[in-house]
Amino acid sequence: MTKKGVIRCLLSVVLMCYLAFALFVANDMAAREMCAGIDIKVLQEEGLRKFVSGGEVRRLLDEWGLGDVKRPVATIDLQEIEDRLNSIVNIEHATAERLANRKVRVSVTPMIPVARVFDINGSYYINRSGKRLTANHRFRLDVPVITGHFDSINNAVSLIPLVERLANNPDWNAIVAQISIDPKNHDVILVPMIRGHVVNLGDTSDIDNKLERVMLMYHKVLPLKGWNYYDTISVKWGGQVVATRRQKKIAEPLIRFDQEGDETEIEDVNSMLVSTETDTAAVKR
Repeated sequence: MTKKGVIRCLLSVVLMCYLAFALFVANDMAAREMCAGIDIKVLQEEGLRKFVSGGEVRRLLDEWGLGDVKRPVATIDLQEIEDRLNSIVNIEHATAERLANRKVRVSVTPMIPVARVFDINGSYYINRSGKRLTANHRFRLDVPVITGHFDSINNAVSLIPLVERLANNPDWNAIVAQISIDPKNHDVILVPMIRGHVVNLGDTSDIDNKLERVMLMYHKVLPLKGWNYYDTISVKWGGQVVATRRQKKIAEPLIRFDQEGDETEIEDVNSMLVSTETDTAAVKR
């Protein structure tokens, strides 16, 4: 090796040692730097009422002993902050990060409900992942309604794709008042805004074709027969629409007082699913 090569190797070793020492010193200084504060940012969608405030987040951090800033910023457990906040039902998602200015930023997304459920356990909101938030006077949103008796096998979360599909379609969003589950056959029932009949989907498979058949029924048959002529329109069987003729008067909606203390109309779906006289409509797909 030439003299010039030796010098280059020595310089490289010295530079590496210097960088390692500088990194050690910088890390040591950073580890001893005191926290300059915790910034809390509540991420909120436009027009959605807040389910959690910055003040509530700060109160929780103080309650858990995680809001103390009189210590080195490196000792603040970001993972514990995230885990604790994400376990709160009001919160959809939470993250914590250290900033260059020695502060900790906590970003919180309030729960985003997509439906309100009425079952034997009471009334509650659910988000896309099925996280529940008990309904009360503080949290009130105009979201689709789901009714039925739900358990771990037949749960309301399985209906979320249908709820979102209906909500994203202007026509169906204006038509459907609630989604219900038949307690006997576990059929999915749509209850329209126009009282007098219900739509039996069976299950949520091939849903686009089923909804198209119902819409054809609405456009071609009901304007001629009358909107109260049938009490059930079923599209649970492939390629046809089976309509059950009305055998009795339109049932009055059930009035339920929920946990918010207001009246909620729940259509008496079961009374519409007992007739036996049916027509197989000419509308087929």
